Amino acid sequence: MVYVGFISMTKRKLIITFLFFAAALNVYSEPLENLISPAQAQRLRASNELIIDSQLKTNPVPELLPMNNELRRIVTTARNTLNPNMLVESLYLYKKPVQYDTTNGSWFSQRTGIFNQVAAISTLTGVQYHSSSRGESRVFYEYSSVVDGPNGRNPLPDPVYTRLPSTMTLHAKQRDLTFGENIYRYDYRVTSDAIIFTQENVTSLSIGIIPVIGKGKLRSVMAIIDCGDSILIYSVSMVNALSVPGLKDRMTSSFSSRAEAVLRWFTGRLDSEVFS
Repeated sequence: MVYVGFISMTKRKLIITFLFFAAALNVYSEPLENLISPAQAQRLRASNELIIDSQLKTNPVPELLPMNNELRRIVTTARNTLNPNMLVESLYLYKKPVQYDTTNGSWFSQRTGIFNQVAAISTLTGVQYHSSSRGESRVFYEYSSVVDGPNGRNPLPDPVYTRLPSTMTLHAKQRDLTFGENIYRYDYRVTSDAIIFTQENVTSLSIGIIPVIGKGKLRSVMAIIDCGDSILIYSVSMVNALSVPGLKDRMTSSFSSRAEAVLRWFTGRLDSEVFS
């Protein structure tokens, strides 16, 4: 009787272990209509536009934030920490090629490729954006590289994973036309239904000789959520910036351009490296 009981307990452990790994593999997509409002979903499905919302006021409340618990926790924590006076959000729906539709299956096999692309910091070098003030395309990041820490002395290759970490932190040295060369910290979070990363400035950001954003006073969050036949991409930049007349309007335009540039970069990486 004791022997039979031991076998039974062992079987139960095996069953529990099997169910655990089966659950880990079944990383299912989330219907778009469960994440955003019906009006937003209809607007995104009907066109290829990038929805952008900008707010210039004390502690603005996100208007486009999808219904995802971990994403909402990260954005709420950043907002409460910063008490921002500027916020720029965007929503975009990336349509997958039909053969990659995961509506009735798991996006587990796609997550690793997607994660490796959002961690490919060096590939941001040379990315362009459209300057509305100049009426022409300009280079966004003149230089972008992973570095060996917050002091950014030595460049490192982009990380490549075959098995995803639940969390990861990178430091990057990046030079753009608005704020010059700076060090940023990137924190990545992988959940069953999303890939989320946060960018925070390690060095203060200046426009010309004016330091407009202090250390740690910028948070940019980007979330990638699988919706079966498509991928919902949400981004938000929150800033507690120096109040200078006319300067916030320039920064708002800059962050809108940054959101568009990063989106173009990421969707281009999806086209060429994940869904090609």
